[in-house]
Amino acid sequence: MKQLIQTVIIILAVIYGTQTAGAQSVTSVRGKLDEDKKALLIPIGFTQNLKWDLPLTIKGGNGSTISWKSSNPSYIDNNGKLLKRAPRAGKAVDIILTANLTLGKETLTKSFKIRIAKEDPPFDAYLFTYFEGTGPKELQEQLRYGISADAVNWSALNNNQPIISSELISATGGIRDPHLLRGENINDFFLVATDMFTVKNGWEHNPGIVMMRSSNLITWKHNIIDLEKSYPKKFPNVKWVWAPQTIYDPSVNKYMVYFTVRLKNDPALDFYCAYANKDFTAFEEEPKLMFRAKYGAIDGDIIYKDGLYHFFYKGNTKDENGKEFKNGIQQATAKTLQGPWIEDFKYLDAYAEKHISVEGSGIFKLNNSSDYVLMYDMYRDHRYEFQRSSDLFLFAPPQSFIKNFNPRHGTVINITAKEAQRLGQKWPGLPKELATGQK
Repeated sequence: MKQLIQTVIIILAVIYGTQTAGAQSVTSVRGKLDEDKKALLIPIGFTQNLKWDLPLTIKGGNGSTISWKSSNPSYIDNNGKLLKRAPRAGKAVDIILTANLTLGKETLTKSFKIRIAKEDPPFDAYLFTYFEGTGPKELQEQLRYGISADAVNWSALNNNQPIISSELISATGGIRDPHLLRGENINDFFLVATDMFTVKNGWEHNPGIVMMRSSNLITWKHNIIDLEKSYPKKFPNVKWVWAPQTIYDPSVNKYMVYFTVRLKNDPALDFYCAYANKDFTAFEEEPKLMFRAKYGAIDGDIIYKDGLYHFFYKGNTKDENGKEFKNGIQQATAKTLQGPWIEDFKYLDAYAEKHISVEGSGIFKLNNSSDYVLMYDMYRDHRYEFQRSSDLFLFAPPQSFIKNFNPRHGTVINITAKEAQRLGQKWPGLPKELATGQK
């Protein structure tokens, strides 16, 4: 009898123990899936005004597999690729993107509403922001505009005189390396520049950068960022703060400013970055290290294409003794602006092998074309040249800009005919084909 009771107890323990373990297993799977669902997000910068392919998560933190389905594959496919923008004159286009999360035999869904950005207005011209390389030295480090209908033939506005005095916008009295960005709002423009006046102060030190904002490219609000004064613990010994640039980061719905820093006690040339505040008057936070090229780099410019950020800059190569023997335009790539950046040591410009100096890399897309232009400053020869590419990896032989000015390191944005004409009304120099609207 005693043996029978023990047998029954063992059988019951096995039965109920197994059921309990099974119940715990089901609960555990569902709990993990719930956690993955809760953690699954699409950043607001993508959901509110989509202009890029979506970086969709396909694996949850707890091991769930995630597949996606678009409510309108003609705009976004099931892999998150943006196929077209919404009509500029039409109604807003919203797409529902549904995620199916699976773990074991359990499945959950989560949906996101994505608003497709409207098409850009037709761009008919290009605006070149630069500082001058010739003429009276005390006037060279000033902001100027050049304009073009074809991105090859350029005309200086305002007779190649400054469109705003550096004394009004900088701490040093000079600006260099101006970078202009059109914002997510089509009428927002953000300009940053190196705060440096070498004619007066030499090359030993500059304090920081200038941040500017405009709605019309004519009137500007400005603020000065002194890195050492603003962040004395992080940057107590700043030597240079060079060539700032701005790019929109959809993962956080903010504008990121990045620049090269060199410290007085360290020869390294590293890129640092910080997000601008909403008014574009200061940084939200202390700048952090963004990218450290193996041999150091300056003059960075980033553009996004087909799921990759392409980071162009002037890099160099050193021998085993640390002596530089080659320099030119190189690039690094990353899937996010936070990196990690994969450095490519190949030289992209046509002059590195010839040991002809170039700097000031700038990249922009041609109007009504799939091609891009990588331009650079041949500062020793007073030349500015460019190379075209359709994939941002292979570049055609160089061509020269035809121009009536001698620009130093600057950048180019696409503008409309209306914007070009507004600039031409403010300053002389608008090309005839843009003034008449006939190319």
